[in-house]
Amino acid sequence: MESQKITTGDLSQMRRWYRDACGTALAMDLVGERWTLLIVRELLLGPRRFGEVRNALEGLSANILTQRLEGMERAGILRRRALPSPVNAQVYELTKWGRALEEPIFALSRWAAGSPAHDVTLPLSNTAFMLSLRTMMDNRTDPDFAPDLGFRIGGEPFRAQIANGRLDIERRDPEGAEVVFAGEPLKLAWTFYGPIPLAESIREGRVAVTGDLGTGQRFVDMFGLPRFEND
Repeated sequence: MESQKITTGDLSQMRRWYRDACGTALAMDLVGERWTLLIVRELLLGPRRFGEVRNALEGLSANILTQRLEGMERAGILRRRALPSPVNAQVYELTKWGRALEEPIFALSRWAAGSPAHDVTLPLSNTAFMLSLRTMMDNRTDPDFAPDLGFRIGGEPFRAQIANGRLDIERRDPEGAEVVFAGEPLKLAWTFYGPIPLAESIREGRVAVTGDLGTGQRFVDMFGLPRFEND
């Protein structure tokens, strides 16, 4: 599927086509429909079942999700795969070409985070929170800091490691990490992107932390939201 040529006929079945040779127009043809980029976001950390994607995206109906997944599969952005026995479940995963959407999505996220319309009180999925850490981390003031990090976000396990200036994230058990953060994604976002110290967030019940608190604070200090500038 990854090497299959996508034709204008394929695109016309997906949505109204812009009929513009610019790559930006083609990108909008491929991923410009409502929910499409958020579905990609939910698949960036690995394959997900239909129900897992739907549960992560509040307001997305099963019918619309089915339509988007079918269109994205036709476009070569994702593929379906059957998990072997005893699981016997179908998952959706990004193709190599689909995974290349990571940097454009992160760039859009960084850009939008500086908008005065950015409402940090709106719902946030577990995956969206973890990817926000990869997107917004600034290690320039602490370039040699490379802890082994664990997370339990909304009950879902993640493991992360800073390597070469990037936060690598996996869905796996955080047991044994130097520091483990646990909580709901929205409260954790307030912890990482707000002004108060980590110890105060712990006392207020926004986050639970096990392991080295100093390491946890150093990690939290690497995050902040950009200011809106419109000179």
